[in-house]
Amino acid sequence: MAKVLIPTALQSYAGGQDELEADGATVGEVLANLMLIHPMLEKHLYSDNGELRHFVNVYKGSEDTRSLEGMATPITSDDEISIVPSIAGGVGAPPKKPTPLHPPIGVIDDDRSDRSEFSNEEIMRYSRHLILPEVNLEGQKKLKAAKVLCIGAGGLGSPLALYLAAAGVGTIGIVDFDTVDYSNLQRQIIHGTKDVGRLKMESARESIADINPYVKVIGFEEMLTSDNALDIIRQFDIVIDGTDNFPTRYLVNDACVLLGKPNVYGSIFRFEGQASVFWAEHGPCYRCLYPEPPPPGLVPSCAEGGVLGVLPGIVGCLQANEAIKLILGVGNPLIGRLLLFNALKMQFRELRLQKDPDCPICGTHKTITELIDYEQFCGIRGEETATVPVEESQEISVTELKKRMDAGEKLTVIDVREPHEYAIARIPGTILVPLGQVEERSHEFEKGSEIILHCKSGKRSSDALRTLQSKGFTKLKNLTGGILAWSDEIDPTVPKY
Repeated sequence: MAKVLIPTALQSYAGGQDELEADGATVGEVLANLMLIHPMLEKHLYSDNGELRHFVNVYKGSEDTRSLEGMATPITSDDEISIVPSIAGGVGAPPKKPTPLHPPIGVIDDDRSDRSEFSNEEIMRYSRHLILPEVNLEGQKKLKAAKVLCIGAGGLGSPLALYLAAAGVGTIGIVDFDTVDYSNLQRQIIHGTKDVGRLKMESARESIADINPYVKVIGFEEMLTSDNALDIIRQFDIVIDGTDNFPTRYLVNDACVLLGKPNVYGSIFRFEGQASVFWAEHGPCYRCLYPEPPPPGLVPSCAEGGVLGVLPGIVGCLQANEAIKLILGVGNPLIGRLLLFNALKMQFRELRLQKDPDCPICGTHKTITELIDYEQFCGIRGEETATVPVEESQEISVTELKKRMDAGEKLTVIDVREPHEYAIARIPGTILVPLGQVEERSHEFEKGSEIILHCKSGKRSSDALRTLQSKGFTKLKNLTGGILAWSDEIDPTVPKY
């Protein structure tokens, strides 16, 4: 029996287990037998034609085995197989030391004529750096001259921006157009309660100034798009990806490859995180690891799946650490390596990454030579289509539902959220059937009866509606806006989360 490590995003399809065992003499046989035990895993790992999906990687130990040859890799009972899906990311060992950066290389105007000079207060501020032989005065000058761009001022952007500022990185750019919400405060430590409702850019700028007034902050209060990405990114030496969605992640990667910039990557989900450095001139890019994103809706966001508050702090600090190493030109950066972190097990694992010679943007025969439509790329790709909105006739508003409930109609209202969400807030009289159980529990309901489905905001319940449709149910309605709309419009005592 070989051990298979199941990532958090797939554990609900594997009986809630993070480790499983299956028989097999090869990696492929082990996975095939695992699918027999947990058939719900199959559609998330394999396409309809039986091929491993492009957003899933499979490793035996630290060896990439996703190819046909890799699937034939022999397995013993002592081996571990890791399934590494995308979570919303040259041949041989990475270089021991990258080509050092020589900032400043940007085009940002600066009113300070000599960035290499330090005041006595700065000398005291950076004293613990200055006595490190690997940093010293020359390294601190490099930090002060460096220009680093943070994409996002959220969970990952908060700790990395604060630590870059504390370290003395002279110019920090931040791209973020969002406002601070109460739900952000559990992890986005650059913002405070007083900042709720403010632009994240404003509160981030104030927090950085409080940490280090010698740092220049350049804010971009706009969405990063194919139209502005190259103009923004080319002004900086290093880009740090703190995004939470796949279109922006692929956009950042492609822009960095086209401009020759290092891309310090991080991603988080529930209790797990990933980190790496993608720099096409020295190793693989993000597309080498994940040629395609997962289908829309397959990988839940942090808003749907949750995230441990300290996790982005840990991963964000790893990203800040990598950026500082790149600026100083010291150490062994995460080029060609993917670092996996499991907060529950307090376990780090490292996987080797290879440059894909067929990569469309950094491979031998490039097919992407300019930025593309990333919403389209991540939304509709061949047979994998975005979630189709339910028909208007299949929607029901919270006010209509409340009216029918008050009239005493006998209604079947199914809540497809998870039990822990149901414990936080619920609509009276609903039946809890988590989305992952809808298909197997469909026999519990009459196919001819009217069924109203709801979730947090309406997305998961629309998926449940289509699942029941495929099982022959005809009288289905999706509650528009879910329990959030119920709290806003019907009963404000129902908490929002």
